[in-house]
Amino acid sequence: MRKLTASFFISLDGVVEAPQNWHLPYVDEEVGAVIGEAIAASDTFLLGRRTYEEWAAFWPHQDASANPMAAIMNETPKVVASTTLDQVEWQNSALLEGDLAEAVTELKTRPGKNIGMSGSATLVRSLLERGLVDELRLLVHPIVVGAGAKLFEDAIAPVSLELTGSRAFATGVVDLTYRPAAA
Repeated sequence: MRKLTASFFISLDGVVEAPQNWHLPYVDEEVGAVIGEAIAASDTFLLGRRTYEEWAAFWPHQDASANPMAAIMNETPKVVASTTLDQVEWQNSALLEGDLAEAVTELKTRPGKNIGMSGSATLVRSLLERGLVDELRLLVHPIVVGAGAKLFEDAIAPVSLELTGSRAFATGVVDLTYRPAAA
């Protein structure tokens, strides 16, 4: 079964919103390599509606020769979990059909590499509560952003996790990897 990995750039105060405004000064070769590894390990992206809309408004208009991420983002299959969208138009995108838990479980049974998630905090919280996230990767940045959406801003049922990996980088970023704790 494929692994569903949710990855976030997160500040010390738990903010995950608009990392493009605060995370870039902390990206060096080491941090870039971790990001590249996560992308390379996935062949499908699972997105919530808001992340899909943000990415679909940005990535199709980027020049792949100037920004190699553009080709990856545009060519990789994307599955969108939404109760409000009727269609998705960004290339290689499809709406998740039916019950969220059943549809994600079915998606995980398909052949392929990992299913990656970046952003979509509301969706990640929902999937964590349902036991469908196999790995949570947090790149914790040494900054207090002060305002913005947090990964766990809403009250959710307790979810026990165990730390499976940690690395500190010269920029002060700490890479933390968690998986659901055994019952």
